[in-house]
Amino acid sequence: MFGNTDKAQHVYRVDRFVVPNSIKAEFLDKVRQTHEVLRVQPGFLQDMLLEQHAGGEHRIVTIVEWEDEGAVASAKFNVQAMQREMNFNPQEFLAQNDIRAEIGNYQHI
Repeated sequence: MFGNTDKAQHVYRVDRFVVPNSIKAEFLDKVRQTHEVLRVQPGFLQDMLLEQHAGGEHRIVTIVEWEDEGAVASAKFNVQAMQREMNFNPQEFLAQNDIRAEIGNYQHI
């Protein structure tokens, strides 16, 4: 059996980034700041930060497991508030630093 009914409602946020070597340290600092906020949100279950080095760039994958969609929505609101406080626009940061991103939510099937 492929699915796990206990996890049927869990949501997995999977973000994949291709990061130039020159900006890796700053990028990881921003990711760690974000994950510090995520880890204290209601419904947070676990997270992972993975890396694959490929020449002059890094492939970074972040995975966060949430109890359900409601937890994701609440966490998103709180992260956006933190970003506003820091005067940080993630879309601008990615574009200005030539960071390619693929972002999405996944569930068990």
